[in-house]
Amino acid sequence: MAAKTLETLFHETLKDVYYAEKKLTTNLRKMAKAAQNPELKAAFEQHEEETQGQVERLNQVFELIGKRPRGKTCDAIEGIISEASEIMDEFKGSPAHDAGLLAAAQAAEHYEISRYGTLKAWAEKLGMDEAVTLLDETLQEETATDEKLTQLAESVINDAATGEEA
Repeated sequence: MAAKTLETLFHETLKDVYYAEKKLTTNLRKMAKAAQNPELKAAFEQHEEETQGQVERLNQVFELIGKRPRGKTCDAIEGIISEASEIMDEFKGSPAHDAGLLAAAQAAEHYEISRYGTLKAWAEKLGMDEAVTLLDETLQEETATDEKLTQLAESVINDAATGEEA
């Protein structure tokens, strides 16, 4: 049995986040179609494009470690996607629909921020300078998306969910 090293854990976590990003690309497209608020729809569409670039950076990290890009099922992202689907079904047409979608998107962002922060720290420890740069770029994008979603929630979406004017 192969030794379980930090390099092994890095690779396994990289596969996890690769799977998550690929799944989120599809889910963001669905959420954009379901969003009632045009600003939220645009935010989802923009992040879906950004996510495609994040997948490309992950491909580069796989190349740096000499591994084929491949995902492994990420139960955490499957759960978040399942919750988003429930919201789309159960709250369709309601004032709270977009608030629920935004919350699900932020749950995914927080998961990704955690994963990318961990991968970046491990890459630093392992002396993978190029991987650190690639992972940090994605970490910064994920953080900016989370901040944008928070601003959108606080300025428009949550008020609309309660029937208040922004």
